[in-house]
Amino acid sequence: MTAGGPEYPIWFTNLIYHGTLYTLTYKWPGLNEHPCSRIPGFSLEDLNRGLEGSRFVGRETLRRSPERRVNHWRVGVVFPQLPPGNYPRLPLALGDIYVDEADRGTFWQVLQFGVQNLYDPELDEWLVMDTFEHRPGNVTLPRECRSPVR
Repeated sequence: MTAGGPEYPIWFTNLIYHGTLYTLTYKWPGLNEHPCSRIPGFSLEDLNRGLEGSRFVGRETLRRSPERRVNHWRVGVVFPQLPPGNYPRLPLALGDIYVDEADRGTFWQVLQFGVQNLYDPELDEWLVMDTFEHRPGNVTLPRECRSPVR
């Protein structure tokens, strides 16, 4: 997934390559370095397992051009994981995912919050997809991503 571009205030790519999740940050306000962040041991299967626990919020219409009929799902990660009850918990990540009503493999919009968004002062970001392809892309990792994990 690529967000933004050279003409936008932000520009980054998230990808899964050989069981590692990478975020390649090319441009971000207030960020002078452009790191390659990695989370080893994160596969597409891991992502799908995490999404299996999503809770259905409801059917909605995204009022954009074109309008899109979607199913709204919410997924979250909290610490510590405890049963329901009066326990203090810390949210690590939360995602609202707007999935095409006719094709649950197509995400049209996402609001994500959590530690994965450390560059943003609000710890969140909106993703709005204009197009979607159901095929893997060709990946060539930049040099800074090929060095050993520090």
